[in-house]
Amino acid sequence: MTVEIRVLDDPAGVAGGLLAEAAVPGANLALSGGSTVGGAYEAAARLQGRWTDVHVWFGDERAVPPDDEDSNFRLVREQLLDGLAAPPVLHRILGEEPVLAAAALYHDELAGVVLDLALNGIGADGHTASLFPNAAALDETERRALAAEPGLEPFVSRVTLAPPVFATCSVLVYLVSGVGKAEAVRRAFAEAPDRQTPASLVRGRRTIALLDAAAASLLDI
Repeated sequence: MTVEIRVLDDPAGVAGGLLAEAAVPGANLALSGGSTVGGAYEAAARLQGRWTDVHVWFGDERAVPPDDEDSNFRLVREQLLDGLAAPPVLHRILGEEPVLAAAALYHDELAGVVLDLALNGIGADGHTASLFPNAAALDETERRALAAEPGLEPFVSRVTLAPPVFATCSVLVYLVSGVGKAEAVRRAFAEAPDRQTPASLVRGRRTIALLDAAAASLLDI
């Protein structure tokens, strides 16, 4: 499927703008962790401070308590939620619970939910959410949330949304910056889909890639 590739001076700021626009009552938004998204969350909070009746989900979570420094929830809380005048309805993955139980609970909670927007990153190995290269989860067609084995540091188990949830998402936004991600970006967006690069397989009904010049440096655009 076609990916809209945008090379920008401030991709995080643009991602924040898309989040703010999507944060309307009744919307279902899936957020992520990682090294790039903090600026997007801060921008979204500045642009739209009231997230009343917005449903916030998580693309993945590590098997850690919510106050752990490796928790995606903690990152979202510090960079987005704490800056809002009116908070959203939170649907947190219970990282403090055994991963199989947490995944089962999230699968059930997601019943009937179609995401309006999901914000994803891409790892240097080509993973997105906690869908790692050649993982069995890439073949999932029924489950909405899955337990995932650790694929990179920190080496803890995880819970991740399954590919079908992203496939039905209205808008899937990839936010990527830095030359260290350039090879993964090339494989994700300029080569044929491949299990070695999960981000090449995960698409929404509309997919937008927001990149800085360094991340886009190996693309022929």
